[in-house]
Amino acid sequence: MATVGLFEAKTHLSALVERAKNGEEIVITQRRRPVARLVAVEGPTLDRAALLEDLLELRRNFQARGISATPEEIKSWIDEGRR
Repeated sequence: MATVGLFEAKTHLSALVERAKNGEEIVITQRRRPVARLVAVEGPTLDRAALLEDLLELRRNFQARGISATPEEIKSWIDEGRR
């Protein structure tokens, strides 16, 4: 387990995150006292192939119902929902 000061953590955050992603645990200190721990998030990883297949299935379902839209139309629908 590595220990780094807060200033160093701010200065080298990208490198520290990369180390954490690779399984290393990093303790961040402030005035030599541990205040935070940087670790990788555990959980499912993004399965791009499965996501693409889900999107294609959604598209097929829309087409089967006679719904066809351009990406621009879909974006405008999304934007309308944000108002």
